Amino acid sequence: MKIALATLGCKTNQSDAASLASELVSQGHEIVPFRGTADVYIIHTCTVTQKTDYQSRQLIRRSIGRNPAAQVIVTGCYAQVSPEPLLSIPGVDFVVGVGELGKIPGIISSRSKHKEALLLSSSVEESRCFDDRGLPRFAERSRAYLKVQDGCNSFCSYCIVPHARGRNRSLPLERALSKARDLSLQGFKEIILTGIHLGTYGEDLVPSQSLLHLLQALEGEDMDMRVRLSSVEPTEFSPALIDFLAGSEKVCPHLHIPLQSGDDGILQRMNRKYSSTRFEAMVSHLVRAIPDVAIGLDVIAGFPGEDGNAFENTANRIAKLPIAYLHVFPFSARKGTPAAGFSGRVPSGVIKTRCQALRELGGKKRGLFYGTFLGRNLKVLVESKKDRESGMLKGFSGNYIPVLIRAGDEHINREVEVRVTEVFGENVSGEILSPQGSQRGRAATKEL
Repeated sequence: MKIALATLGCKTNQSDAASLASELVSQGHEIVPFRGTADVYIIHTCTVTQKTDYQSRQLIRRSIGRNPAAQVIVTGCYAQVSPEPLLSIPGVDFVVGVGELGKIPGIISSRSKHKEALLLSSSVEESRCFDDRGLPRFAERSRAYLKVQDGCNSFCSYCIVPHARGRNRSLPLERALSKARDLSLQGFKEIILTGIHLGTYGEDLVPSQSLLHLLQALEGEDMDMRVRLSSVEPTEFSPALIDFLAGSEKVCPHLHIPLQSGDDGILQRMNRKYSSTRFEAMVSHLVRAIPDVAIGLDVIAGFPGEDGNAFENTANRIAKLPIAYLHVFPFSARKGTPAAGFSGRVPSGVIKTRCQALRELGGKKRGLFYGTFLGRNLKVLVESKKDRESGMLKGFSGNYIPVLIRAGDEHINREVEVRVTEVFGENVSGEILSPQGSQRGRAATKEL
C-alpha cells in the first residue's frame, strides 16, 4: 500500500516515525510524499504548544481532503494526552497512543475504515520498558536520528511531555552501540542521539550507565561517523562530561541547552533546578573548554508572572551569553500542568512582542557567531537533499553552521573543507578546498 507519513515536533518524534516507516517498508509497503495521494495517512502529532495542536489537526484534515477513502491514523503525543478532539474529526479511523505505536502495522494490514474513530491507547506513565524497535529509515543518507532515551521525571510546571511520554527509560548500551554500527554500515556519516531527557540516559539501567558512558563507548568504535547531541539539560554537564566533550574526535562541538528564562523567580515557578547565575557560569565553562562550540538555547516568553522586569532579566542575561542562536517559544498553557492554573497570565500581544524581541536578539547572536569564522576553515558534511530555493547542495559543519555549496554531486555524503571568505549578517560564503587546499567550488551558508 502507499503510505504517507507526516511528523511534527521533536527529534524523538522524528526517530519514532522513522522506525515505524522502516517497519512498514519491510512489510512491502511504499512510503510516499504526504502532499500526494496515498492509501494510508499517518499523522505523528506533537502537543508541546497550542500551535502544534492546531498544526496536527490541519494535517489530518488535509489528508482526508486528498483521499476521503484513505485510512487515516493519528498517533504521537497529542493522541496520547488529548485524544478526544482527534476522535471527533470526521474521516479519522484510528487514534493511537504513544504506547500502542507497535500496533499500527497491524492496523494498516487490516485495511479497515470506520464511521467513528477508534481509540487505541494505554497509560505510559508507569511504563519502564524502552520501546526497542527496528532501525529507523531515513530518505536522506547523511544524518540519522538514534533514539536512546525516552520519558522524563522532571515535571517542569509548564510541560505536558511526562504525561505523554512517561518516565525516564533508556536503550541498553550494547543495543545503542549495535544500532550505531548498523547505521554506519548503511552509509550514514552522522548520528544524532535523541531523547526526551537525553542527559538522564542510563540512570534506569542495571547496572546504571550515563550519557558519558555512551559517548565514551561510541568514541571507541571504529566508525566513520560523527555524533551530535540533541538537547541536554544545564544541570547535566558534569566536569567529566565537559572534559570528554573538549577532547572528543567524534562528538560535534554543538550543544542545545534549555534556558527557558533568565529570571530566577520565573525559573522557580517553572520548577527548573538552576539559577540564572549558575546557567551563565556553565555556558562560560563550556565555551572556554570546547573549541569553537556552538551553543543554542531554548527560551519561553510570557510565562505566567513574567512582568517587564523579569523579561528584561532574561533578555539581558542572553545578551551577555556567548551563544550561537536561540529557539524562542511563546508560553502555551497545557491542560494538566500546574502552570495552566497559575496567576499572572501575560496578554497574548505582549507575548508576541517579547518573542519578536528575543528572535531579533537570537539573529544578532547568530551573525556574531558566524563572524568568528571569517578566514577560517570548516568541515562540512554534504547532504543528499538539495536546498529548495537555490537547488544547491547543502550541509552542516560540526558546530551546526548550515552551508550551501555550488559543487558537483560527487561531494554528497562527504565531509569537505570550506574556507569562509565573507560574513554578512546571518549568512556566510566560502570556498570548498581540495585536500591540497586548492579551490574546488563555492559555498554559502543559510540561516535555518
